[in-house]
Amino acid sequence: MKKMIGFALIVIGIITLVWTGFTYTKKEKIIDAGPLQVSADREKTVAWPPYLGGILLIGGIIIVATSKKGE
Repeated sequence: MKKMIGFALIVIGIITLVWTGFTYTKKEKIIDAGPLQVSADREKTVAWPPYLGGILLIGGIIIVATSKKGE
């Protein structure tokens, strides 16, 4: 079980090192005055620090290296 968690952390760590975030578009209302409505598309960015991927990768390697063979 520990090895599977370790391998999952390794994969997630590699993914977060390569893919450091994403951007999406959200429609926001600018003016809402009765029948008059004005909206605009706003780009939002979600990013995580690259060292997070390194921590996950190292943690996964440690878990896999220290787990017993029978598990």
